[in-house]
Amino acid sequence: MVYENILVEKREHITLITINRPKALNALNSKTLTELDQAMDEIALDSTVRVVIITGSGEKSFVAGADISEMNEKTPMEARYFSQLGHKLMNKIEALPQPVIAAVNGFALGGGLELAMACDIRLASENALFGQPEVNLGIVAGFGGTQRLPRLVGNGRATEILLTAEPLDANEAYRMGLVNRVYTKEELLDETMKMAQKIASKAPIAVQLTKSAIYKGENMDLISGQAYEAEVFAETFNTEDRKNGFKAFLEKKQVVFQGK
Repeated sequence: MVYENILVEKREHITLITINRPKALNALNSKTLTELDQAMDEIALDSTVRVVIITGSGEKSFVAGADISEMNEKTPMEARYFSQLGHKLMNKIEALPQPVIAAVNGFALGGGLELAMACDIRLASENALFGQPEVNLGIVAGFGGTQRLPRLVGNGRATEILLTAEPLDANEAYRMGLVNRVYTKEELLDETMKMAQKIASKAPIAVQLTKSAIYKGENMDLISGQAYEAEVFAETFNTEDRKNGFKAFLEKKQVVFQGK
């Protein structure tokens, strides 16, 4: 499919999505949200894709937020629909079978931070800046910020970030566990690709079921989560990858997983 606001590039088993509105600092308007949503649908059905990377074009911004110029004239009903459009995308990224890595290469504010938080792993450049500045504009975070941020950094830190609207640099975001690793801006995409390749080399079905167990378990009590884990653990024993992985381990050989 041809997109206007995003670039989609497939590198073997890895799909790189670049939000491509550099003049608007990659701000999320309705068209961009819709295109990202469509891209997720295509990826979910592509069994050859094992890992997804999302980044922004240019050197300044991952995503600077939702598009204020578009939101400015919205009625309350239109604002609700816009929020729901964002929620739909973020939930779809989180529920995508394949793991998703955010390569945060600059501003990740408002909707940009919410997009990054919907991803499974967040890697940042040293010049990255994170924040939820919505209260500065008289609005509330609308793409899941009030829900995902407390789950990632705890209620106290999340409340401070959401209510003061103070931005965080990459090192502070790393210290609180909001991002996994920090690199120079020159290293970021290469290092992200290395991590994606490492994940892509593992058994794809096991990787996807592990992601599923993590996210489903977050919304279950411990006993229910363990029961789900036991089910997906058992499910892997039907796969060729499990058989080949065990065989290679016992014979002290390398294995190339086929995703079967």
